[in-house]
Amino acid sequence: MDNKDFLSKAIELAVDNVANNGGPFGAIIVNKDGKIVGRGQNRVTDTYDPTAHAEVQAIREACQQLQTFQLTDCTLYTSCEPCPMCLGAIYWARLNKVYYAADQQLAAAGGFDDAFIYEEISKQHEARNIPFIALQLDNRNAPFEKWIEHDEKVKY
Repeated sequence: MDNKDFLSKAIELAVDNVANNGGPFGAIIVNKDGKIVGRGQNRVTDTYDPTAHAEVQAIREACQQLQTFQLTDCTLYTSCEPCPMCLGAIYWARLNKVYYAADQQLAAAGGFDDAFIYEEISKQHEARNIPFIALQLDNRNAPFEKWIEHDEKVKY
């Protein structure tokens, strides 16, 4: 199978998901051997989970199947350009490449406009629609201090 075949499979997942009352998004993750190791469909509404995007679901499944939290030798194929949350998940998972079909503009025309999130990210904390307020507690660095001194940590 080639990149277009894998991407077509992601699109099929998205179309099938709409028929099952899910969102119009699908994703697959393929390892370096060309094997599909993760599949995901948007399940936000039926799971009551705003993070249940197709890309995140595929990342979770691939990590479980491969028993790792880094997918450095894997490629993501997704029916739509990833949103800001999924983009973050992709970087945290360290995928090596992403292929997508529809872009942000097609998603917006279909009722899924995430431009406001990109705008919010660039604003100063106090100017955001949801205020982000740092409280200066004396123990605010305790988790990081504990992490630094912990000898058995698994770095990521």
